[in-house]
Amino acid sequence: MGGYISTGWKRSIAFGHYETPPWGLHWRSNTFFIISSIGIGMFTDIFLYALVVPVTPFMLEDRIHLGPDQIQSQVSNLLAIYGASTVIASPIVGWAADKITSRQIPFMAGLVLLLTGTLMFAAGQTVAALALARVLQGVSGAIVWTLGLAMCLETVGPENMGKAIGTIFSFIGIGTLTAPVLGGALYRASGYSGVFGLGASLLAIDFFMRLLVIEKKVARRYADYYQSSESETSSVHDADVESTTSANDEGDRVYSSTDGATDEESPLLSNEEREDSPYRLPEQHSKWIKQFPILICFKDPALIAATWQTFVQAFILGSFDATIPTVARDYFGFDSLKAGLLFLGPGGTDLLLGPFVGWAVDKYGTKGASVIGYLYATPMFILLRLVHPGGTKQIALYASLLALNGFGLALIGTPPIVESGAVTERYYAMNPEVFGSKGPYAQLYGINSAVFSAGLAAGPLISGHLKDSIGYGNMNLVVAGVCLVTAVVSWLYIGGRPSLLSKVAGDA
Repeated sequence: MGGYISTGWKRSIAFGHYETPPWGLHWRSNTFFIISSIGIGMFTDIFLYALVVPVTPFMLEDRIHLGPDQIQSQVSNLLAIYGASTVIASPIVGWAADKITSRQIPFMAGLVLLLTGTLMFAAGQTVAALALARVLQGVSGAIVWTLGLAMCLETVGPENMGKAIGTIFSFIGIGTLTAPVLGGALYRASGYSGVFGLGASLLAIDFFMRLLVIEKKVARRYADYYQSSESETSSVHDADVESTTSANDEGDRVYSSTDGATDEESPLLSNEEREDSPYRLPEQHSKWIKQFPILICFKDPALIAATWQTFVQAFILGSFDATIPTVARDYFGFDSLKAGLLFLGPGGTDLLLGPFVGWAVDKYGTKGASVIGYLYATPMFILLRLVHPGGTKQIALYASLLALNGFGLALIGTPPIVESGAVTERYYAMNPEVFGSKGPYAQLYGINSAVFSAGLAAGPLISGHLKDSIGYGNMNLVVAGVCLVTAVVSWLYIGGRPSLLSKVAGDA
């Protein structure tokens, strides 16, 4: 009896207020399930944002009775409101998330905001109601993206971030590219009920998956339970639970290279090595740095370059979103359903290659994928100048070029997330006293979410203006120039200093 009481007392100390493991701990804390839940959440957010884009003009005309001369400006305003609310909320969410214990609670709060905003948008009878709905959706997007990426890093660790992000971004890219056309097709077939019925179904799936997730740090509390209860669980189960709860103990590793190599664990570093590290920060900091320590990490040009990559990636996705449907209509006389088929090329290619690219980034580093991706995208955008109004041959040419562009989208999606996480990890490992016990990852991905949202808003605005003013071909020439500049920036700063420059500096 004494042994039983002693064991129970020890377990109560280890688990805090938990007495026994929750139902389904093994699979609910499984890495695949957590990453799937994060992916579904991020996909649902971006999908619902884009799903209502083609429906909005009809709502403003039929339900709110705006005149034709007011619709375009109000559509642009509603899009801008969503982007602005996400940009403003993301850094705030990131700062707050690093101050609280659980990621899941605010993640669920984001879902509530998304549901509320979607219902308001479906039932809104005034422009003000629709605007408020877009604000709620934008804040929800900030929460989902910021906490989703932070949970992803905490779940798989930096060494596996590429595979996870590559897979997630493949599905997100499909949602971004196809949702507007799908929304238009559903509206034509079944009206508002079809559009928002699909949204409600995705929200239901999202809700239950988020509710079931058990974070790694929570599951970790029960590792000793399984180890000391061999009569209740098999040794294989023990190993699985232990492996799924040991990923990414915050601050216990330092990753000094995104080219697939890791340094020794940070506790083994001597004080002298820490002081000599380029990632070692001074002890004195300003008031702003103490409140938002992620800001000091932006002294690293690699982090700035990765942030620029994030903007350009979103800019390209927004450009496709704005121009493909109009080109399909103007050049080939397509309706919304036929235009949607054109998105299958880039979206499908991105989906198939995304996980493979993530694996390659984890194994070989971020520089290669970044440089190759943007160098490849440069001529692909130039080749879009060959497309002209016409029949079957021109349609086949356009569809083929769009599919080939999907290779570029797959290559450029993963590196900025992995690179920014690795740079921040190095600063955190060298300066745990600056960033606190949880690190600055939510702050980092809050900024990432804001930048991505800014690019997603700027893409349609700038590309649409260029298309109208200088033509579709010249517009793609400008985008190709942006890709070329980004390739050079990636070669110089992403994944460490280029070996060629290091060799030249050494010879000098």
